[in-house]
Amino acid sequence: MRKKFLATLAAGLIAFSPLSTVDAAKPIVIQEQGSFAIGGSTVKHAGTFSTKNFLSPEGQRAYGDHAYVFYQIPVKAKKYPLVFQHGGAQSKRTWESTPDGREGFQNIFLRKGYGVYLLDQPRIGEAGLSTEAVGDKNPWAGNPLYADKTLFMLSRIGTFDGDTPHVFDNAAFPNDAESINQFQRSWTNYTGELDNDVNADALAALFEKIGDGILLVHSMGGTIGWRTPFRTDKVKAIVAFEPGGTPFLFPEGEVPEAEVATFAPLSASAQAVPLEDFMKLTKIPIVLYYGDNIKKSSELVGPDKWYTELEMAKKFVAAVNRHGGDATLIELPKVGLKGNTHFLMADQNNQELANLVEQWLKSKGLDVK
Repeated sequence: MRKKFLATLAAGLIAFSPLSTVDAAKPIVIQEQGSFAIGGSTVKHAGTFSTKNFLSPEGQRAYGDHAYVFYQIPVKAKKYPLVFQHGGAQSKRTWESTPDGREGFQNIFLRKGYGVYLLDQPRIGEAGLSTEAVGDKNPWAGNPLYADKTLFMLSRIGTFDGDTPHVFDNAAFPNDAESINQFQRSWTNYTGELDNDVNADALAALFEKIGDGILLVHSMGGTIGWRTPFRTDKVKAIVAFEPGGTPFLFPEGEVPEAEVATFAPLSASAQAVPLEDFMKLTKIPIVLYYGDNIKKSSELVGPDKWYTELEMAKKFVAAVNRHGGDATLIELPKVGLKGNTHFLMADQNNQELANLVEQWLKSKGLDVK
């Protein structure tokens, strides 16, 4: 009787679940999953600890600056797992379910047979411990986070009319109130300064722990991705989704001029690194994907900002290839995938985008058992 009741209950839950179409898909069989912290540092406060004043920081250590990693390995996993690095003011949630409840890249690539490692970079999300106090240089380091219009428009999802959001007519982003609500609730505030080298240290430590793998990065995570092969030889390829918002890297003496955005602080940026480091980026295949509604504009800050990033990305790709590397930039509208916002992994055509990534991995001999 109990088994019959549980079966009936399960059927009812599936029937009324908003994710019924996902639940009806073929089950994902996981061989191993878990979570851990990686990287980080400690600092010790001056003084001597005393149980008579056990709430005092004196003589105690603070732990922080590590990344938090959640991983899943499917049965018969392919040789190279995928490591997902989120962008600014986000978390591993970037790669999980989409704002309208469809499967995100986490499940899509599990279904394709890849192990997946999702991380929260240091000083954010579930890796919120920091050994550095929050300063005033990071605008995303406090609550309340008054930035719904700023972040919506910078993500090239659309514009605002007063307090009413308007998704671009040609955008592939889910255009309903609850999806927009879910998107706005995905932002994550920092608990310390944003430090690209601290983040790259933690990401490199992850690769040293798990071995060879493929790195996927988004937005401000791009510069973390470029820095990681400087620290480890375990990164076998980088897949970058609209990298930008932090510096592209170039060899010393080869830093190009940046396009200046109408709102100048949003302009793309570049940073010089020793040629010896930069050459490590030429040893692995790299692909960059950019979406739609990217154009020079005096009125639309999102499209205009990402125009400067796209132009800098083209210069970055040219520099990698000029030094003998294998970098490719794909503008998705030009290959028939249209309407993508800055959060292209969450757009309604994310399955098609994942297929493009899979095809690219196959073309580089990286989609192997």
